Amino acid sequence: METKNIIQELRIKSGMSQEALANRIFVTRQAVSRWETGETVPNTETLKLLSELFDVSINTLLGSPRKLICQCCGMPLDDSIISHEKDGSLNEDYCKWCYSDGKYMYSNMDDLIEICVKNMVSAEHSEEEVREYLKATLPQLDYWKRYDQLSDGGEFEKFKQKLIAEINSLQIEGMPKLNKLNALVGSYVNLSYILPNGNTAKFLDDNTTYLGNQLESEFGDERCFGVLANMDFILVCTYEKGGKNPELVIYKKR
Repeated sequence: METKNIIQELRIKSGMSQEALANRIFVTRQAVSRWETGETVPNTETLKLLSELFDVSINTLLGSPRKLICQCCGMPLDDSIISHEKDGSLNEDYCKWCYSDGKYMYSNMDDLIEICVKNMVSAEHSEEEVREYLKATLPQLDYWKRYDQLSDGGEFEKFKQKLIAEINSLQIEGMPKLNKLNALVGSYVNLSYILPNGNTAKFLDDNTTYLGNQLESEFGDERCFGVLANMDFILVCTYEKGGKNPELVIYKKR
């Protein structure tokens, strides 16, 4: 699909007239009309505004001329999993598991490999094959090539270790010691909990990346512990396989 068709489709889907779109991105209605007829193409700064407004990548607006992959984990990127900066703009270099709100989620390649292996093993590809593939592929990606330049010198890792210590200090009965926190996107872990009054509530933002992990219960039953945290809170819950019948154990402001 060409840029002219993409802009028109996004505008109509958003319920905006050409004039309304023009007002949102500080151009004239005539400029929008020329884009949609293919007479002109938005300049770089206007493409950025359109990207933020419609929450799609510039690559998508231009008809996807490039094949985007996360420069940390190697995952193919589409608009639904591209990361965001603190200001809400899209960062087309990373997925939302590896980069969120201006922070890189991984400082240790081996940790990332272990997470990826769990999600990539299949009937066609064994654990050993996947691990060898990742060991060969990740060092070729921009983040790991420029790690010393891009990383924060271990500050985020120190923050994760501080969180782990805080969570373990809660000494929740039946929950084993937490050793690691991974990046988890809210939409995948935003469970609905039943409140004492019978209503249900969710505590997370679907579009935010949190730190968390799943732990097997020391009681040996079928329920697992789920741990989620960020700079503002710590949440611990239990649930059955597939996140069924979740129960909130603790929600604590930091």
